[in-house]
Amino acid sequence: MKVAVVNIGRILTGDIELPLSRESSILLRDGKIAKVGDLSSDDVQTSDVVIDADGATLMPGLIDSHVHITFGDYTPRQKTVGFLESYVHGGVTSSISASEVHVPGRPKDVQGIKALAIAAQRCFQDYRPGGMRVYAGTLILEPGLERADFEELRSAGIRMVKAGFGNFASPYEYAPLIQLAREYGMLSLVHTGGASIPGSSGIWAEHLLAMEPDVSFHANGGPVAIPEEGFERLVAESSMALQVCTAGNLRTTLLIARLLAQRSQLQRLLIATDTPTGSGIMPLGMLYTISHLCSLGGMDPAIAVAAATGNNARTFRLNSGFIRPGCDADVIIIDACLGGSQSDPLSAFTNGDIVAIGAVISDGVPRFVGRSRNTPATIRNVRIASSRILQTFS
Repeated sequence: MKVAVVNIGRILTGDIELPLSRESSILLRDGKIAKVGDLSSDDVQTSDVVIDADGATLMPGLIDSHVHITFGDYTPRQKTVGFLESYVHGGVTSSISASEVHVPGRPKDVQGIKALAIAAQRCFQDYRPGGMRVYAGTLILEPGLERADFEELRSAGIRMVKAGFGNFASPYEYAPLIQLAREYGMLSLVHTGGASIPGSSGIWAEHLLAMEPDVSFHANGGPVAIPEEGFERLVAESSMALQVCTAGNLRTTLLIARLLAQRSQLQRLLIATDTPTGSGIMPLGMLYTISHLCSLGGMDPAIAVAAATGNNARTFRLNSGFIRPGCDADVIIIDACLGGSQSDPLSAFTNGDIVAIGAVISDGVPRFVGRSRNTPATIRNVRIASSRILQTFS
């Protein structure tokens, strides 16, 4: 499919180094971004779908890097069907499984955890609820795993491991397994904060510094934060990415962002939701955290958007999260909400508002154009200007 988006007011690139662009059009072809900037009349006329942004803002689709999936678009924790599709209507085009820890009767033996990771990864290879890409199959680290297991899993396509829910006497015991995962090019993700489910234990700064993982998951607390003095240590004594989640502690979210900004290391800041959990379903969770960082923490909205898109993509080695040729064609159109006090989405974030979603395109396919079912309407009239496809995208 070939899709042209024209009359864009501004582009949020997802790149924390160059977060804003004044280009006014973009061309998507065969699931990739083909061109950013001026489009020829032929580019537009030969497109299957032309979307008129009417001056609204275009940005990469949000990447929620902490979602508790199980199998299918269903969460047993909240007994809810269709939550991932609903997140698409909050602008989320990709989600990363924080391991399938909430699968009922989750196995804890070596054969079982390997089978669970492979099954989850395979189930979401081609299944895209609402058009969302789901990166599933994160290995839950348990005692008994050996080098041969990591070699087997890496060859099977498993590329992430999760520490925090295994049957270990001390969190320090995860360190050798994380080192093994690193040797096989696998990303290591570690639960941070107090115990989140029965049987798990708290993991604090000293544990993380001993493990040296790639990502401190919900560094702001999941849902309970680590002791105060640990945040300075994580920022100053490590290079790990620090993920902040909507379902965590808001005060420490702002603290982490401030500490990273002071050291000019905001490329380490990742935004996610850590849902669905006991905190519930949060289709607009990513947008709320962006608005909290901007309105309460004073962060530039374009930088906050990069923390929810390009920073996640770079950390998790995804080909999305940026508005640049060759990247996956996962983009959204946002605007200030109709009836609100602000006239553009960046001002809305700074004001503490969420933004309106005017269109979501994933894998180069429009999922809806005009109005999200989860946000107010846009001020500007985002619409289909022409279409050769018998579909209204409404």
